[in-house]
Amino acid sequence: MTSPLENYKIYAIKYAHHDRPASANFIGGDPHDVSMPLDYFVWAVVGEGRTWLVDTGFDPAVGNRRGRTTTHRVEEGLQAIGIRADSVEDVIVTHMHYDHAGNRELFPKARYHMQDREMAYCTGRCMCHRELRHPFNPDDVKTMVGRVFDGRVQFHDGTSQLAPGLSVHLVGGHTNGLQVARVHTERGWVVLASDASHLYANMEQERPFPAVYNIGDMLEGYRIVHELADSPQHVVPGHDPDVLRRYPSPGKDTQDWIVRLDAVPR
Repeated sequence: MTSPLENYKIYAIKYAHHDRPASANFIGGDPHDVSMPLDYFVWAVVGEGRTWLVDTGFDPAVGNRRGRTTTHRVEEGLQAIGIRADSVEDVIVTHMHYDHAGNRELFPKARYHMQDREMAYCTGRCMCHRELRHPFNPDDVKTMVGRVFDGRVQFHDGTSQLAPGLSVHLVGGHTNGLQVARVHTERGWVVLASDASHLYANMEQERPFPAVYNIGDMLEGYRIVHELADSPQHVVPGHDPDVLRRYPSPGKDTQDWIVRLDAVPR
């Protein structure tokens, strides 16, 4: 007998920011000479008895080295919604880039969920090429290998249901093993697309982001995330500042940096 679906709450927590021109966000550039910044998020999926964290962000030192501005520490954002970092037991790693797999010491109890192909990608021959390895932090990769030997990594091959109403799906494109999370909420199925689409414009205009392993898979990924979601309004990109304008904040103290993605967008 199939377990009933749970309605999860989803929080998008902004922890960093990067100013950049629109031309840096599309393959082939952009004819408009305008600013098109990126925000950096982690996501908390909160159920009745279990909380899942999607990605772990980076710490301020790594951000400084990469020219990114930390606006709030990840653990501060989690604390603001009542989650202690050292109590998190499950982390979904969408991919191993530095801005999604850092903060190595924050989650000592966590089991990490990732795709087979992502581990093979970030430890294999592709990392011999500077353009492909540049978005990875070697220390993050080494730490994840250590977690494998500590029994703290659960690998997935394609689509996996993690709990009733929560699943991961291999998309690829941005990296070889990128996965997205599909979450059931009161308003329906929401897809946390992560870097399957950095910005709304990437998927809506089918204009891929320049950091990419396979352009064909990235373009197919736009179709996949929309098939998984209940509507285009149920797909949440990984780095678009507009997410904070479309969704409501859970409180006055979290205005402009934490929003509820399970709520109906404005």
